[in-house]
Amino acid sequence: MHIGSHLLKNRLIVAPMAGVTDRPFRQLCKKMGAGLAVSEMVSSNSLLWGSKKTERRANHEGEVSPISVQIAGADPLMLADAARYNAEKGAEIIDINMGCPAKKICNVMAGSALLQNEKLVGKILDAVVKSVEIPVTLKIRTGWDKQHKNALAIAHIAEDSGIQALAIHGRTRACAYTGFAEYDTIAAVKAEIKIPIIANGDITTPQKADQVLAYTKADAIMIGRAAQGRPWIFREIDQYLQHKRELPSPKVTEIHQILIDHLYDLYDFYGEYSGVRIARKHISWYTKGLVGSAGFRHRMNQLQTSQQQVFETNLFFSELAEQGQRLNYIEGEELVHERSERE
Repeated sequence: MHIGSHLLKNRLIVAPMAGVTDRPFRQLCKKMGAGLAVSEMVSSNSLLWGSKKTERRANHEGEVSPISVQIAGADPLMLADAARYNAEKGAEIIDINMGCPAKKICNVMAGSALLQNEKLVGKILDAVVKSVEIPVTLKIRTGWDKQHKNALAIAHIAEDSGIQALAIHGRTRACAYTGFAEYDTIAAVKAEIKIPIIANGDITTPQKADQVLAYTKADAIMIGRAAQGRPWIFREIDQYLQHKRELPSPKVTEIHQILIDHLYDLYDFYGEYSGVRIARKHISWYTKGLVGSAGFRHRMNQLQTSQQQVFETNLFFSELAEQGQRLNYIEGEELVHERSERE
């Protein structure tokens, strides 16, 4: 799949997630098989560009190409400025957020709130595409609510504006993350639009990825929440799409190493104080469903230093490894444990 001049190594993309898809997470997912990882959104408000948070989000040092940065806002000129700023900081693809359902984003008429104003959508897309020489992509939902699904109309506007790829989450803004994603709208858009279409929403297993691609005819899929604490989902899906063969679930020893490496990357990127606190949610995701993990997570939330976190993490996984535990996935959602084959 191409996005502009960039040829992706596969059709698997990490969804932009606020507070999650920082540089350490993006690098990890790419290492585990993702062809592209989109950054957490960067505000188009130029007053925030000098902030430590924005500078960190614009830090792509050592990141595997192509580098995609998502920008958010509601003013065409400000978004154009933000696109130029991030291109100068190393972005190779600019992604525009018109899919976030969060109230604080929609209340300022950004994110998925923009889907209510197709004229403004056109102005924004025209301004951003003309402001940079790198490809511009767009992420949307199927509409504002079930009575106002206008993804196809937005897709035509995007194509006419020069957008290079369109990601569609199979829910409306009103649905947020409740219920189930529907793929009929994505399929309808793909049938009429020539630019690459990326299907997003509830893709939690290799089999589901295969089914969604077959049903929607989408050019790629985007994985979000299913990759939290499970970055190896990308290699599992890639293997299944290529060979229709399931990889065995990772052994606890491998999960242990992936998590430890991830923790050290977080400490290095954020520093001791913030790194320890941001690491807590990742530790929780990685250990969900493992024996004794509830008590472990409770203890982890009390620890204040990276040294304590690493020590307790090593201890917890060492005990599991001695028991021969392996992770297994049930219906793509729940995690359970079972003894290894030798038992």
